[in-house]
Amino acid sequence: MKVILKADVKGSGKKGDIIEVADGYGKNFLIKKGLAELATASGINEVNQKKAADAYRKAEELKAQQALAASLNGKTVVVKIKVGENGKVFGSATAQHVAQALYEMGYDVDKKKIRMDALKALGSTKAEIRLMENVSATITVSVEAL
Repeated sequence: MKVILKADVKGSGKKGDIIEVADGYGKNFLIKKGLAELATASGINEVNQKKAADAYRKAEELKAQQALAASLNGKTVVVKIKVGENGKVFGSATAQHVAQALYEMGYDVDKKKIRMDALKALGSTKAEIRLMENVSATITVSVEAL
């Protein structure tokens, strides 16, 4: 019997999969517990349309993230920080500061996606921005006195 899974079932498949199972297992366990429904032509068509829509959405998001990475790559971000009389830095420049500077430049990047160490001195260094899996950009972070 063919069924469409409504939820992930360990050992059988993931939500939305169309699988072939034994009649007793399908009727007495999967359908009875609400984990699956009988596979009809319209149900199979609906599942295929959802999978195609998800694939298209993921491809569009990947394209957008790659465009963002291309525009960010090689940019220099200036972060201002308080400095004492003798050049001693108060605090440090963190990913939050870099995210704020990027936002002011017109890029909306989450601070959790910025990979860098806290900068406790004036100067510049490289930081990596991981937008999604296999999509990243490298920027230069310049720390200057306020």
